[in-house]
Amino acid sequence: MLPPKTFDRALIARRLQRRKPEAEDFVTRLVLDDLAERLLVVTRRFERAAILSPDASQLPLRGNTREGSFEFERISTVLDTGIDPERLTLPRTGYDLIVSLFDVQVVNDVVGFLSRIRHHLAPDGLFIAAAIGGDSLFELRHAFLSAESQSGGAFARVAPFIPLADAGGLLQRAGLALPVTDIESHTVRYASPFALMQEIRALGASNPLADRPGRLMTPRLLAAAAQTYAEEFSDPDGRIRATLEIIWMSGGRRRKPAKAAQAR
Repeated sequence: MLPPKTFDRALIARRLQRRKPEAEDFVTRLVLDDLAERLLVVTRRFERAAILSPDASQLPLRGNTREGSFEFERISTVLDTGIDPERLTLPRTGYDLIVSLFDVQVVNDVVGFLSRIRHHLAPDGLFIAAAIGGDSLFELRHAFLSAESQSGGAFARVAPFIPLADAGGLLQRAGLALPVTDIESHTVRYASPFALMQEIRALGASNPLADRPGRLMTPRLLAAAAQTYAEEFSDPDGRIRATLEIIWMSGGRRRKPAKAAQAR
C-alpha cells in the first residue's frame, strides 16, 4: 500500500522556483556549515559522493574530510522533474557517500526513500541526512493557532516535523546499519515575523500539506499572527526569536560477509 499523501511537492516546487537568487536563506547556510564540520572529522576518502536537496542549486560542489577534498554530484529531488523522491532513482549506484538535506521533509514515504538511498550506496557507504525537526518553529505555530482560534477555527500552517525519537527507528526500518541520530538546537533572530515567514516559505515549509485548508490566509489573519508573535517572542531590541532544531541522521550499508571456504 502507498503511504498517505502528506506533502504537495508541486506546490513546494513552485515556491522554490519563485525564490529570488539573492533571498536570505539562513537555515541552509547553518546546515551547510554544520555539515562541513561533521565531514572534517571523517577519516576516510570518498571517490563517489552525491548531495541531495529539494533545490540543489545552493549546495556545495566539493567537500572535505580529514583525508582530503572530494567532489559532490548535486541532485535536486523536487526541482528536477526527472527525479521522483518517492521512487528514487539516482544517476548511478555505488556511491560511497550520499548526503541528503531537507529531503525527508517533503517525502510521503520516508522509510521507502531511505531504503532507496541504501540501495544506491556502495558496501560500507555512508549516508548523512539533515532535516528540520523536533520543536522547530513552535513560536510560529503558536502565533497562527492563536490568531485563527479567534476567528472561528485553527488550521495547520507549518509543515509537520520528524521528532528526534522517531529518527533512529526510520533508519533501522530502512535497513541502514549503525544508525546514529542527534539534534542541533539554535535560536535564530529575525527583524520581524514577516522576515521569518518569508524564509520559511522559500524553504517550502510554509503549509505544503496536500490536505491543507481551503481557507486562504487573509491580511487580517497574517497581521494578527505577526502581532501575537511579536508580543510573546520578541527581544528588547525588537527582533523576534525562532527555535530551530536540526535533526542529523547517519547510517551505512553493510558489506556482505565473505563466503567461508569449503573444505575438500
